[in-house]
Amino acid sequence: MDVTQFIDLNIVSVSFLFFVGFVGGLVSGFIGSGGAFVLTPGMMSLGVPGTVAVASNMCHKFPKAMVGAFKRFKYGQVDIKLGLFMAASAGIGVQIGIQLQHFILNKWGAVGSDLYVSLSFVAILIVVGSYVLYDAMKSSASGGQEKVSSLAQKLQAIHLPPMIHFKRANITISFWFTVPVGLATGMLAATIAVGGFIGVPGMIYVMGVSSIIASASELVIAFTMGLAGSVNWAMHGMVDIRLVLIILGGSLIGVQLGAIGTTYVKESMIKIVMSVLMLMVAVSRIFALPKYLNQLHLMSFGSASISILEKISFLFMCLALLVAAAIILGGMWKARKPAMMLKESFSQV
Repeated sequence: MDVTQFIDLNIVSVSFLFFVGFVGGLVSGFIGSGGAFVLTPGMMSLGVPGTVAVASNMCHKFPKAMVGAFKRFKYGQVDIKLGLFMAASAGIGVQIGIQLQHFILNKWGAVGSDLYVSLSFVAILIVVGSYVLYDAMKSSASGGQEKVSSLAQKLQAIHLPPMIHFKRANITISFWFTVPVGLATGMLAATIAVGGFIGVPGMIYVMGVSSIIASASELVIAFTMGLAGSVNWAMHGMVDIRLVLIILGGSLIGVQLGAIGTTYVKESMIKIVMSVLMLMVAVSRIFALPKYLNQLHLMSFGSASISILEKISFLFMCLALLVAAAIILGGMWKARKPAMMLKESFSQV
């Protein structure tokens, strides 16, 4: 491992990483994603190479996901069978994704890898985030009640053995329709350390799983992928254990708080948080693209312009973290009051 890929840490960067870890954990516990679409760009905004950010993020993922999965299992939200079936195909996707990342790294170097990670973030976050926001607004307008997508209804009606019944998710669907969602989740998790924001929407819109169950069961997948992927990345010397421990410290606090939050809010709120955060992080990475394009001599930017764009990218990332935390904690506080009033009324009866 080239030690130059390990960035210098100071009190500011350590504090920022801890806060990024906390918000990533908060988001992970709340929407089921590993929070990597916050954590990976957050590390890269400090100058961490894309490959190291992906590997270190994946390494911190499995203990955090284990805590979150256990917490939400106690609330009856986890379909373990669904999580394990998805994890099996996701595991294959992880290995494919790692090989793809190695190919890019060997052909175009660290800068090419950084550009690939950023472009992937921008493309996927905008497409998925926009659709999830549209669906969340539609659900919120109808009283916050979710409806099974027409695609999921059609796929569930197709009898293609083996048919699998997932009791907690209350769906029956062909095994072959679970495979593409799992493969996509694993490939993205390995290449850009983000599988959850494909896995969760995939379970919701392709398979017909509710947001609550999908976001909780995704934590089982995240644990399995994180454990297998981090071992593979560590063998290639890409894991910065300092980053892992710092973001894990914040994540373990945030993930429990986020899991508690799911018991207070409507399911449409989970989609709103996911989509808003996705779109804001996408904007942050758009401002980071010129730096990598300049280094690859694909475009020409002055050093002053690159510096300004980097600062704007970092500010948008900070804003995204603050907005996500505010939406989740604010939603919890707003929903908590009626719940407490209802509890008090029952105690007086």
